[in-house]
Amino acid sequence: MASPWFDRPLEGRLVLVTGGARRIGRHIALHLSKLGARVLIHYWTSAEEARQTAAECNAAGLYQANLERVADIREMFGRIERDFGSLYGLVNNAGRFGTADPLELTEADWDAIHDVNLKAVFFCCQHAARLMKRAGEGRIVNISSLGGLQAWPRHVHYCASKAGVIMLTRALAKAFAPEITVNSVAPGVISFGELDEIGERLVRRTPAGRAGTAEEVADAVAYFLTASNYITGQVLAVDGGLSLR
Repeated sequence: MASPWFDRPLEGRLVLVTGGARRIGRHIALHLSKLGARVLIHYWTSAEEARQTAAECNAAGLYQANLERVADIREMFGRIERDFGSLYGLVNNAGRFGTADPLELTEADWDAIHDVNLKAVFFCCQHAARLMKRAGEGRIVNISSLGGLQAWPRHVHYCASKAGVIMLTRALAKAFAPEITVNSVAPGVISFGELDEIGERLVRRTPAGRAGTAEEVADAVAYFLTASNYITGQVLAVDGGLSLR
């Protein structure tokens, strides 16, 4: 018979998932709940989806915040501290995607991507780590992307933001050790139904011969949340080998 820890290795652990209302974030929240975590779901505009996900995973809390505003991030973590006193895990999942000709890319285009994909990731890490340091332990998982490992010419602002997440992960792993680990999961093509032409083309180039699933991304996140502090500063590509091409 499997031990309770094996079945529910995150039993009672408080974990915040940003962008946890839908798509990959939703699947992460549901998976962590099955592993025993007390999940906190962050959302911004997806209120109804957030409530549905919270009900499905019996979430410990719902937190609305505009991650473009550092003041909102600070307030969200202040509320978490008031509500629970500590935090074990942070999954920085919230993100934006964009396409643009780099010769036409505007400051607003650049900021819209980087404010959420990189700046918010840092400030969420900062505020979470303050709570974790006081508790003496913590786990941070930053969702990066295949676009942080490969150069996509019509997504330069997105690629730069996700490559930044990878280097931020490595730098913070050093800064926050030994109590806190910081790792990253880099998804490849993840299917939520029919893929567009670009997605289909990428799947044809994927050694695994298929698109990935959100559950596979959630598995990778759970691995880092349950791993020892000897595993830190790492990037796990969940991409069927596509980043090897």
